[in-house]
Amino acid sequence: MFKKGMRLILAAVAVAPIFASSAWAAGQMTIIVNDPSNPYWLTEGNVAKATAEKLGYTASVSAHKGDTNTESNLIDTAITNKSVAIILDPANADGSVGAVKKAVAAGIPVFLVNAEINQEGLAKAQLVSNNAQGAAIGAQQWVEAVGDKGKYAELFGAPSDNNAATRSNGYETVLTQYPDLQKAAKEVANWDRTQGHNKMQSMLQAHPDIIGVISGNDEMALGAIAALKEAGKLANIKVGGFDGSPDAVAAIKAGELQYTVLQPVAVFSAEAVKQADSFIKTGKTGASSEKQLFDCLLITKDNVDKYTGPFVLAQ
Repeated sequence: MFKKGMRLILAAVAVAPIFASSAWAAGQMTIIVNDPSNPYWLTEGNVAKATAEKLGYTASVSAHKGDTNTESNLIDTAITNKSVAIILDPANADGSVGAVKKAVAAGIPVFLVNAEINQEGLAKAQLVSNNAQGAAIGAQQWVEAVGDKGKYAELFGAPSDNNAATRSNGYETVLTQYPDLQKAAKEVANWDRTQGHNKMQSMLQAHPDIIGVISGNDEMALGAIAALKEAGKLANIKVGGFDGSPDAVAAIKAGELQYTVLQPVAVFSAEAVKQADSFIKTGKTGASSEKQLFDCLLITKDNVDKYTGPFVLAQ
């Protein structure tokens, strides 16, 4: 009995440091998103956290809601917690540079997802949707749905986010090829459904003869659809979206939204964590460049049944 007991104790002593070392080596990964009340950012945080935990890290998700002061405070917390990496959806293309610099100065590698900052060489990687490509395929589909003559309106995202301008410019590049299409109104609705609703109401009053609305994201598009339904005009004014959210997919199935452009957020959120893991272990991300673009996919009534989960379309 004595020998058997001693063997068990010695085995436990031998194994314990291995588990302790492994847990220490993995460490804490901090994930900071914009606003999880939006299903896009909720998915971003959920996927990144699940991927980090699968790789053996502890992971926390917090949100700055577009406020750079909150973002800076969350970076401070990550530094205090001795995070081994930060996955960040930046609040502002210019305003987030300081927060990233702070983390880098503390020796914490930063991996940006969804949105870029206006400085290279700070983050180890910037993984974003190919917004120009997505806007081009979205605008072409919009013309197919709406037609190539008449007045239309545009809902623009948050000006602090480079994605808003990239999508708008992409729409412009396609739609200006149709000389009989006239942009009658363009309103900033900051990616928000309520603002999309309110801005749509005001645009309808000023321009009751528009035939379509092209939107920088799904939330603004869904707000516009609600306003058009209230005004009894949804049958005559067609709306296009961008994101690939579950609510947008439901609206396509209901015949209320013409299409949405799916951003592969589930793909690049997981990839950012994998690159962080690679960098922690090898000093390299495994990617050929800091800025990495992930192509978007078009969802219409013809392929909507291939939508298998939040922001995932089976190929």
